[in-house]
Amino acid sequence: MLVISPSGKLVAAVELKSQVGSYGNNFNNRTEEAIGSAVDLWTAFREGQFPEQQAPWVGWLMVVGRDKASEQPVRNYEPHFPVRSEFKEASYIDRYRILCQKLILERHYTSTALIWTSNGDSFGDVSSDISIARFLNSLSSYLKGVSDEFK
Repeated sequence: MLVISPSGKLVAAVELKSQVGSYGNNFNNRTEEAIGSAVDLWTAFREGQFPEQQAPWVGWLMVVGRDKASEQPVRNYEPHFPVRSEFKEASYIDRYRILCQKLILERHYTSTALIWTSNGDSFGDVSSDISIARFLNSLSSYLKGVSDEFK
C-alpha cells in the first residue's frame, strides 16, 4: 500500500504479508522479502529516486496463524556454530516477533506489527511493542505531521 501526495511524493509505504500453515517452508522466504524490500526502498531513496522529499514512513504488517505448528518450538540444527540463545526453543510466532523487533531496531522499517489469527474468527497482538494499535498510531501521527503535502 502506498500513500502518494498530490505532488507525486512517496509519503508512506506499507507491506502487508500473511502466513497460515507451511511455516517451515515459508518463514525464511517472508524474512528475506521483508529485508529485501526495505533495502531496495532505502537504496532507491539514497540514490535520489525520490528527489526533494523527506524520508517516507515505511511499515511492515504480518498476520500469522496461531496453531500448533506455529506455536511449538522449532528444532535447531547446529552442526558448525551455535544458534543464538533467542532462537533456542523459539516457535515460528516467536521468530516472527524477533524479526519484527529487529526490523525496527535495524531501522529497516519505521514500524512493524505482528498479529496472530486463529480459526478465522479471532486475532490478537503478539507483543505490545509491535501491536497493530502502535503501528496505526505511528502511521497516523506521521500522516498528520506531513498533512501540508496534501493541501
